[in-house]
Amino acid sequence: MIKRDLYLNRLVSKKENGLIKIITGIRRCGKSYLLFNLYKEYLNSIGISDEHIIQIMLDKKEFEDYRNPNKLYEHILQKINENEKFYIFIDEIQLCYKVKKEGVDESSVPEEDRNLLYTTFYDILNDLMNRKNLDIYVTGSNSRLLSKDVATNFRDRSVEIQMHPLTFSEYYEYEREISGIEKADAWEEYMTYGGLPLAVLEKNEKEKAVYLKNLFMKIYIADIKERYNLKDETSLSSLIDVILSSVGSLSNPHKLNNTLESVQHSKLSDHTVKKYLEYLEDSFIIRKASRYDVKGKSYLDFPAKYYAEDMGLRNARLNFRQQERPHIMENIIFNELVSRGYSVDVGVVQVSSMESGTQKKANLEIDFIVNMGFSKVYIQSAFALDNQEKEMQETRPLLNSGDFFKKIVVLGGNQKRYQDENGIIFIGVIPFLLDKESVEK
Repeated sequence: MIKRDLYLNRLVSKKENGLIKIITGIRRCGKSYLLFNLYKEYLNSIGISDEHIIQIMLDKKEFEDYRNPNKLYEHILQKINENEKFYIFIDEIQLCYKVKKEGVDESSVPEEDRNLLYTTFYDILNDLMNRKNLDIYVTGSNSRLLSKDVATNFRDRSVEIQMHPLTFSEYYEYEREISGIEKADAWEEYMTYGGLPLAVLEKNEKEKAVYLKNLFMKIYIADIKERYNLKDETSLSSLIDVILSSVGSLSNPHKLNNTLESVQHSKLSDHTVKKYLEYLEDSFIIRKASRYDVKGKSYLDFPAKYYAEDMGLRNARLNFRQQERPHIMENIIFNELVSRGYSVDVGVVQVSSMESGTQKKANLEIDFIVNMGFSKVYIQSAFALDNQEKEMQETRPLLNSGDFFKKIVVLGGNQKRYQDENGIIFIGVIPFLLDKESVEK
């Protein structure tokens, strides 16, 4: 069993809080296992019997009829009574389609209110929430469906729990228990094959690679093609390759489009590229990090950075050819920070200097700004500091931030934590990822 205590504890903390719990994340990251195995096991351990846990898996043939929201509603009502507490688990809620209401005159409904002609899963879940003896949990894979519409459709009666592939600490804990693997070896494996649970469980490297490649083509791209009615995925596939080849690089739709034209010999409009980026974000394949002007205290629209949700998926998509370790390490650090629940931006620090009697300005980059309320932590990902010049290059943006927030440089390897005379903390990536308090302590 792979432990997912981070997410299990988040679910436990929200038990019976009067809100619908929505578990989202990239497909195959373990949402269903978290809810139907780990959380159910927890409920059983505190005395809640299976008769009071109603499980509905909409992606299974057995529950296909309940993709109709009216039938789903009726099924749940048949399973409960008003005198006892019940826990409702619904898997892949986005498969529940909308149904036109009977007896409603369509011509009498204004165009902007046409959604009122249909019954959706939002309607039936909102209705069920009026029953105080129900505690409702759902999973879903489409962030556009569940994140962007949730505030309106659930009327502030829900909470979203975003789930991710295994972090390095989760991966290492599992591998150490079953094989006694060393930290450095685990790190090499994780950088290559990532943290999707079924890829971790598969021990044959060739089978891992096949599984990850098939996920991209048969699941992720097929999902996007179906969801957005794309007739041809060729341009989308080309864009995916370009983005994954340059994770952590500053990009914008126009720049990506130029790269597509020069490298992939494919030309799209900037608008189409932007739209495709949104599709990939909505499917959790990539995540966007916006740029923040540290001194100007404002966000910059473009360029931004894009990171892969899982390095195994990224590497398999590129046939394990582009193994730039500094970029892979930076991507993994970003994913770690997001999985810990932080809001993460890319920092920009403007500095001025005199050259030949002329004042020149330059924008320096801080890899990550971790936002924690009124406080921040600045983090640089520096795979190797081979010489003093490289160290100055990495620390200069931190020293010119103009504030006193904590500053961390994450190095490649297993370097123990230390602090220099400027108050900057240096730590190896392995202890940084394994220590859950490495950002805040």
